[in-house]
Amino acid sequence: MALIVQKFGGTSVGNIERIKKVADRIIETKKQGHDVIVVVSAMSGETDKLLNMAYQITDTPDGRELDMLLATGEQVSIALLAMALQAKGQDARSFTGQQVRIITDSAHTKARIREIDSERIFRELNQGKVVVVAGFQGIDENGEITTLGRGGSDTTGVAIAAAIGADICEIYTDVDGVYTTDPHIVPEARKLSRISYDEMLEMASLGAKVLQIRSVAFAKKYNVPIHVRSSFKKEEGTLVIQEDSSMEDIVVTGIAHTKNEVKITIKGIPDRPGIAAKLFEAIARDNINVDMIIQNTSDNGLADISFTISKEDGKKALKLTEEIGKELGATKVLFDPNIAKVSAIGVGMRNHVGVAAKVFQALAKEDINILMISTSEIRISCVVEAKYGEQAVRALHDAFDLANKKS
Repeated sequence: MALIVQKFGGTSVGNIERIKKVADRIIETKKQGHDVIVVVSAMSGETDKLLNMAYQITDTPDGRELDMLLATGEQVSIALLAMALQAKGQDARSFTGQQVRIITDSAHTKARIREIDSERIFRELNQGKVVVVAGFQGIDENGEITTLGRGGSDTTGVAIAAAIGADICEIYTDVDGVYTTDPHIVPEARKLSRISYDEMLEMASLGAKVLQIRSVAFAKKYNVPIHVRSSFKKEEGTLVIQEDSSMEDIVVTGIAHTKNEVKITIKGIPDRPGIAAKLFEAIARDNINVDMIIQNTSDNGLADISFTISKEDGKKALKLTEEIGKELGATKVLFDPNIAKVSAIGVGMRNHVGVAAKVFQALAKEDINILMISTSEIRISCVVEAKYGEQAVRALHDAFDLANKKS
């Protein structure tokens, strides 16, 4: 008998028939003798529908009211799923994030989980019920409803698994696992049987949409195994687990890709201590995450700083940068929304040489110019023009022969 958390995404509960099929899958797990906690997203398209209504009213909706609105999507899906389970003879009870006390900070629309009170969950489990919890939402210390940002239901699922000491967290989605790259770009992409937390963290942060990055960070911190599976197939998916020595035999595990970033360049600012701090402190105060940063200096005592951020935060960051640029006497601020970031990822990079050279050679062979470069111990990222993004993915996937290697 195991303690299992199952998280179902919006596509999995996209209509009534799919909700009934999810109920069948949960009951099948329950009949195997396991205790089951289910975390559910809003029905597919529902969050976008609610956002669209908000933005029809105002271009700058208040964060608190936006959270109040968006949290209703999950309330619908958990109630419907609990009803479906009950109709099939399985006792179940649905709960909002507030009811199971998922405590977050107060950063509306981007809240972070601080703690989870597992008492109510265990009380219901001990009565033989399936516990159905709303993903994506919580409550701050002032009793205000908060949401965790896009993909936040994954984070809810893993955080609950960590809080209750679950044996595994199964993430059910519309794909059947983690692939070496996006199969829509490279049809030969191969499903991985397993991947390390660190590799999955990089993949998630660099554009792979299978798992939300904070969910992987939770899983790594609390050593929660994640099983990424398809809601529509019974076959095994991809395990996200602790790294072992055999994983380092493969130099590159996967290629990630995103077009969801913009590049901002502030030119002609004084090249002296504290200038970069002033710029990025202002951006951080607005809860904007900066990704890549490059600074170029010249002989005349001036510097240029380029950085990338998500498109979602682009306009806000541009306005902040322009305001600070005026204070600093910058010559100009440039905004480039037409970029793509392509990344090669693998724990094997730690003990293999020549990986960066191979990445650059593969892109040069395709006549793709690199605009920015960033590296970590297990990742090499290149920013290129958006029109070359998918071509760069194919080039790197071929260069490292990822269609043919075993994982």
